[in-house]
Amino acid sequence: AAVKDPTAVERANLLNMAKLSIKGLIESALSFGRTLDSDYPPLQQFFVVMEHCLKHGLKVRKSFLSYNKTIWGPLELVEKLYPEAEEIAASVRDLPGLKTPLGRARAWLRLALMQKKMADYLRCLIIQRDLLSEFYEYHALMMEEEGAVIVGLLVGLNVIDANLCVKGEDLDSQVGVIDFSVYLKSDDDIGGKERNVQIAAILDQKNYVEELNRQLNSTVSSLHARVDSLEKSNTKLIEELAIAKNNIIKLQEENHQLRSENTLILMKTQHHLEATKVDAEAELQTYKHSRQGLDEMYSEARRQLREESQLRQEMENELVVQVSMKHEIELAMKLLEKDIHEKQDTLIGLRQQLDEVKAINMEMYQKLQVSEDAMKDKNEIISRLEDKTNQINATMKQLEQRLQQAEKAQMEAEAEDEKLKQEYVNKSESLQNEFSQKEKQLLQLETDLKIEKEWRQTLEDDLQKEKETVSHLRIETQEIVNLKKEFLKLQEKNKQLKRICEDQEAALQELASKLSESKLKIEDIKEANKALQGQVWLKDKEATHCKLCEKEFSLSKRKHHCRNCGEIFCNACSDNELPLPSSPKPVRVCDSCHAILIQRCSSNVP
Repeated sequence: AAVKDPTAVERANLLNMAKLSIKGLIESALSFGRTLDSDYPPLQQFFVVMEHCLKHGLKVRKSFLSYNKTIWGPLELVEKLYPEAEEIAASVRDLPGLKTPLGRARAWLRLALMQKKMADYLRCLIIQRDLLSEFYEYHALMMEEEGAVIVGLLVGLNVIDANLCVKGEDLDSQVGVIDFSVYLKSDDDIGGKERNVQIAAILDQKNYVEELNRQLNSTVSSLHARVDSLEKSNTKLIEELAIAKNNIIKLQEENHQLRSENTLILMKTQHHLEATKVDAEAELQTYKHSRQGLDEMYSEARRQLREESQLRQEMENELVVQVSMKHEIELAMKLLEKDIHEKQDTLIGLRQQLDEVKAINMEMYQKLQVSEDAMKDKNEIISRLEDKTNQINATMKQLEQRLQQAEKAQMEAEAEDEKLKQEYVNKSESLQNEFSQKEKQLLQLETDLKIEKEWRQTLEDDLQKEKETVSHLRIETQEIVNLKKEFLKLQEKNKQLKRICEDQEAALQELASKLSESKLKIEDIKEANKALQGQVWLKDKEATHCKLCEKEFSLSKRKHHCRNCGEIFCNACSDNELPLPSSPKPVRVCDSCHAILIQRCSSNVP
């Protein structure tokens, strides 16, 4: 036959002991009420078994003074693997009475049981076997399948509520010895199964109600968080809408101002153009009249030249007249040149006005770009609520296209003033259409906000209903807790009464045994008295020595006289004592006849 592996046998034994201790702890907790103290024996045995399981296969670590072999090292790894265990590790390190790593490990196990997370913590350890190999041998229980089975059994301990005081206990010097007598069955356990089943059913109902309360509390908290987020989003949207409305109002005011400025500029340009047209027409008429006069003078000069050949004398006079006429013509030409320069100045002024109009248009374009950027930001914010922002983006793209068209139109407006007027009119109409579209979009957003407010009111109504249900469930749980407290009080009274009855029965048994012994001794004494009747007592003067030890009587060795046989003994030889119910102290008895001895003084004092 193949020899069994001793480490496998040890693992199997520890697994069986863990099963028995966990099963016994759960069953005893069901009968006791599930809320356990640190003095509860099955709970102490459970911690001892867990220590043995965790110590199995531990590697010996060398230190400066000696070799170290404790379970605190692997348990200290849990806070790195499971972040929720950091609180337990910190509280264990801060405990003042713990001096050894073993005491810290015991405190850690007790705190993990109170948190109902011992199975989760040990499961994290078992999964990380690479880290466990630093502390355990390859054949250890925590490295094999038995460790996973024990972790699965520990999940059942979540039913138990433990109230353990770790601060005042001496966990460093406790001796971990497994008491196997706890796991032996008795007749009382078999008889009380029905009561345990009823108690377990009541406690299961209580746990079910507690779990329902936890779930409802979690749903209520999630709904509260959702409502808070919705309120924050609604407030943000309302603020953003107010800001958008203010910006739109400002843009409308700026648009009205720009429109009024454009109309004033157009009126001024029209007046200037009309004045320049009238001046140009007057100048043209004067130029025509002057040209006709020059033509006439030229014909007269021809005539005069023809006549000069005939009449030189008249020509000299006429030359003087012509010189004067030439001076006049030169003056007229200078005047025409001045008029031409003035017209050029007016054209330059008109061009400057056109440049100013262009600059105003550029400023308008920049303001429109700024407003477009603001609208883009607002559209990005509003896009979180609904898909209607796509329409706004489309309108913004149309605005950009129209603005590009307006730029092209402005480039063409340098050539013709009439086209600029038409483009300004078209732009004003397009802006009006766009503002009307934006107003429609604002109306749509207001309707959406109203819908969201109605939805929020429905959610608040649902929350109120759920709060009412939660309050009803809390009242029911309070009633169940009160019933549980009353049940625990009745159990404690029952246990006290049982203890009193057991003590009284034990006292009666002891009294009966003592009475039976005293009766037997009294009967023996009576028989001895009957046999020794007729004997004569010795006198005190004659009795100088003890009959048994044959030593002389003195103050330390006092005389004890037998009533029946009359013999006298010392206090050292008469050691037989008999308890009597009538006397508080036991009575000395004669060795020969078993009669009661009477103490006598060695002197003559009676």
